[in-house]
Amino acid sequence: MQTHNPDTRLQTLNHWVTKQLFSPGIQLFPLGGDAGFRRYFRVSSHPQLLAVDAPVTTEDTPQFLRVADLLQQHQIRVPQIEASDIEQGFLLVENLGNQLVFQTIDQQNADAIYSQAIELIMAMQNINKKPQWLAAYDQEFLLREMNLLTEWFIEKLLCYSLNETEKQLINQCFQDLSASAAEQPQGFVHRDFHSRNLMITSNNTLATIDFQGALWGPFTYDLASLLRDCYLRWPQQKVRDWALNFYQQIHPIHPSVSNAQFLKWFDWMGLQRHIKVLGIFARLSLRDNKPQYLQDLPLVIRYTLEVCNRYAGLHAFADWFEQNLLPLAKQQNWYRDYKTAGEK
Repeated sequence: MQTHNPDTRLQTLNHWVTKQLFSPGIQLFPLGGDAGFRRYFRVSSHPQLLAVDAPVTTEDTPQFLRVADLLQQHQIRVPQIEASDIEQGFLLVENLGNQLVFQTIDQQNADAIYSQAIELIMAMQNINKKPQWLAAYDQEFLLREMNLLTEWFIEKLLCYSLNETEKQLINQCFQDLSASAAEQPQGFVHRDFHSRNLMITSNNTLATIDFQGALWGPFTYDLASLLRDCYLRWPQQKVRDWALNFYQQIHPIHPSVSNAQFLKWFDWMGLQRHIKVLGIFARLSLRDNKPQYLQDLPLVIRYTLEVCNRYAGLHAFADWFEQNLLPLAKQQNWYRDYKTAGEK
């Protein structure tokens, strides 16, 4: 049984990597982590690899391996797995470099990069049969995610107590969003498909990482995750054009619906994600000691209110949010004017 002392685990990981590579003197250099509990280390090997410490108490390494294999079978570029130890939660994987889309994308290359990214989403949606080991992204799951807003953002971060009328208003909004997701065509969902999980490889193609949370669910989810990115923002007309370009390409695969219906699915799916993310970013700060995620909350608030104000059925939620939560958010040290959040 492995101890969870990070230093002890690092020594054990180093020993394991050395053994896998038959190379004494191997060194591990820490890299920035992600929103989960995994830790990444650059290995002093040729070619250079990455060692991953994925504690078995919090990370599902077998699922990571299953999803990686499934994506590779469908010609989707992901890191090659060089070695794995499921019992200890260790991985040795290909190093795809350090060129994240987030760091590279600009006004000039955005169309070309998003064109490639949309092709990746379509390739993932060509997985036409749900594997038994892949859970359904159903209404119950979606509602559970949105309830993170209530627990972590509203109650714990903003210290706001909801009355029964407010709870009913929020629950009705959540029910409507989950119903919209359920009526869409369903397929493979990466579930974290955005600029910090897309890498530009040495031959200028896109690869995706951090896919272990994949589920089988609404076909607009990854598109909303990509185009309404919590870390960067594009003009609304640009987003609409990219979204419709995706729909025109995927149209023959799915039942025919109007552009307006597709855009509503896309908007409401993005809203579900942003409601969840408000809760997740608050939790990352309060529970996991990762306060840097709070700096991205104003952009997520902007997306949330923009979509709510676009649809009559969501106006009541938007009005309540603006009247009751925004004044409390403005008192927080992370807050900046949400109306300009994400502007370069």
